[in-house]
Amino acid sequence: MRILLVEDDARIAADVETALKAQGYLVENARDGEDAWFLGDTEDYAAIVLDLGLPGMDGLSVLKRWRENGRKTPVLVLTARGSWSERVEGIDAGADDYLPKPFHMDELLARLRAVLRRSAGQATPLLKAGDVTLDPRQMRVTRRGVPVALTPQEYRLVAYLMHHAGRVVPQQELAEHLQAEHYERESNAVEVLVGRVRRKLGPDLIETRRGFGYLVADA
Repeated sequence: MRILLVEDDARIAADVETALKAQGYLVENARDGEDAWFLGDTEDYAAIVLDLGLPGMDGLSVLKRWRENGRKTPVLVLTARGSWSERVEGIDAGADDYLPKPFHMDELLARLRAVLRRSAGQATPLLKAGDVTLDPRQMRVTRRGVPVALTPQEYRLVAYLMHHAGRVVPQQELAEHLQAEHYERESNAVEVLVGRVRRKLGPDLIETRRGFGYLVADA
């Protein structure tokens, strides 16, 4: 899944990016408010990690503009501003969660998983579809209780479809969340990847809707 990381502190950004990539996320970066606003308004992300203290345009203004333009991407706000009134302002502006600095990386990852889970309407940490279970915290997929070894791309495919269970996901949308922006979105790469996953997790997990995309049914 693609995550937009908006943080102007190079050290913090590098640490967060490393942690996110270790959890299987694809990470794109913005260092100032203008770039953040443009990317969040024009690109499709599973979630955005947004610092409020940005050069150019502050993060709160960026967030307000996204929401005013109808962008519903879940946003986890990071900030050194610690007062309760500023936290309330961030939530009222459209933030889905709020994490003050300094923070523990494990807490950031847990809050991000929760934001993603809530945005997909998932009530529990484990995602289930048929006899397949996905544990985002451990990046572990099992079938009938038996662990199944997946490549990073296979895992991202399964995770994205299971997070959006019950919705037909277009092939182009899947491609955007499987690789960086230079991924061959017009190729049959997604179709080939789906075929590999079906061989490992069974033919019934992912349904093809010809001309529309792919579907994992609700558990």
